[in-house]
Amino acid sequence: MKQIPRLRQLEALMAAVRYGSVTRAAKDLGISQPATSRLLSDLAQSFGFALFDRRDGQLVPTQEVRFLQPDIQRVLELMEQIGEASQSITERKAGHIRITCLPGFATSHLPIVVAQFLKERPNLSITIEPDRPERILEWIIGEKFDFGITDSFEGHPAVQSKDIDVRTVCVFPTGHRLETCKVVTPADLDGERIIHTRRDSAFFKSLSDLFKSQGYQFNTLVEIRQFTAACALISQGIGVAVISELDAEKIASDAVQLRPFAPTLPHRLSLLQPTLMRPSLVVQEFIEAFEASLEPYRVTPSGG
Repeated sequence: MKQIPRLRQLEALMAAVRYGSVTRAAKDLGISQPATSRLLSDLAQSFGFALFDRRDGQLVPTQEVRFLQPDIQRVLELMEQIGEASQSITERKAGHIRITCLPGFATSHLPIVVAQFLKERPNLSITIEPDRPERILEWIIGEKFDFGITDSFEGHPAVQSKDIDVRTVCVFPTGHRLETCKVVTPADLDGERIIHTRRDSAFFKSLSDLFKSQGYQFNTLVEIRQFTAACALISQGIGVAVISELDAEKIASDAVQLRPFAPTLPHRLSLLQPTLMRPSLVVQEFIEAFEASLEPYRVTPSGG
């Protein structure tokens, strides 16, 4: 064979086989009859054997073409699949997204965003891997994941980040004296048993420093990594907590009450991406959708 056949030549061949006529094949392809004849002539020359015999005015494929026909059909079907897949990718409806996040997000806010995102994208798949902040950073640096959701991120040259400040609320058991408060302050929590995040986190330091600066006692009860786990303890009547409103609203129940916390003490989320890995179109669209989902919880410039 002198050269690899072109896709259009193979399409012309299969159309001529299907219709037994160059005229009808040309009409099916949407091109002229001379153009179709030229495609078939060039393909025959490329293959080095005749493509058709003529019987009773019909084109009949030669044995050589019959032998190649299944393979040619597979090639054309594969090319059609590639075309459909590329169209889905262009329309952000196909691909794969790898997300790593804090454990609390994997069971609270993130599934809601993912479910909505997948509804209109049947050919998209997503991996979600929860872990601690140190591991999330390690995975993003190593380009193991497309997108990370963490807190207390302090920067790294291999990672680009966007910080989003989320409002905080006070969570306490139903029937607690704090039910009479419209807004909870450090003064209201003076001496209360507090469930809080890990001591090495930026949010714990900010919260404990706030109590100290205002002269109130920060009475630590339970140190726990996940806000959702803190809320589960509170629902059992154990302690109170100041946590992200994003996490708190997902566990609101008859056993737990929420109140705004003042002064403004935001919980800072960091959205991470590998610096040197260009995100796919669908990954970028998901990140934008996730950011938009946080808007109702963001601290406004005025601090509200």
